[in-house]
Amino acid sequence: MIATGSAPATLPGIAFDGERIVDSTGALAFDAVPEGLIVIGAGYIGMEMASVWARLGAKVTVLEFLSRILPGIDEEAGALATRIFKRQGLAIETGVRVIGAKADKNGVTVTAEGDRKWTAEKLLVAVGRVPYTDGLNLEAAGLATDEKGRLPVDEFCATAVEGVYAIGDVTAGPMLAHRASEEGVMVAERLAGRAGHVNRDAIPGIVYTEPEIATVGKSEEQLKAAGVEYKKGIFRSCPTAAPRRSGPKRAS
Repeated sequence: MIATGSAPATLPGIAFDGERIVDSTGALAFDAVPEGLIVIGAGYIGMEMASVWARLGAKVTVLEFLSRILPGIDEEAGALATRIFKRQGLAIETGVRVIGAKADKNGVTVTAEGDRKWTAEKLLVAVGRVPYTDGLNLEAAGLATDEKGRLPVDEFCATAVEGVYAIGDVTAGPMLAHRASEEGVMVAERLAGRAGHVNRDAIPGIVYTEPEIATVGKSEEQLKAAGVEYKKGIFRSCPTAAPRRSGPKRAS
């Protein structure tokens, strides 16, 4: 079973140095709260790290190439999250194509198309992850990866080579640890002669920001694109309102 996971993706013109320019692992190992932090990428990892360091006191700027943050979640939920994060003090700029970054003893300068520049003490590059399949000598086993470096598998995680399976980030699908765990359990069950399976239409996704955001199943945009009829419900909580009480009334 191949379960080697993934590695942080990089951007042309930007090299990790482990000090000023870091990946998500490096962003968990700062020895102090940076005065300023630039985050390139507004996906799950980028927004989680931005939210954490902003709450700890850093001045955080998020730069995203797409027109919205958290492109993997429902568009309406993403718009609401953007408003909340901005109220928390995060500076969020979308439609930004970063072309380079330069670090020196004072900090990092990020440049983007249009001659735009930002400076901060630290830079986190969180533009996704790539399958970790290099150096596995896959060719010797008769295996080949697709154009994105992933191992093609069937619904039961079997590769084109009999007896060889691959799970998690090295295959197509959401790069989530709980997905990989469930796939590993499924493969073990099937090897034991049982009917293991994974419902890939019901894999939850969680963004560990404040507030947390959770999704499961298809988004409204995906249903519209597929021409699927659906019913929509919205519940807006009101934490400042007094709770309604029910029960028997007492005579005064």
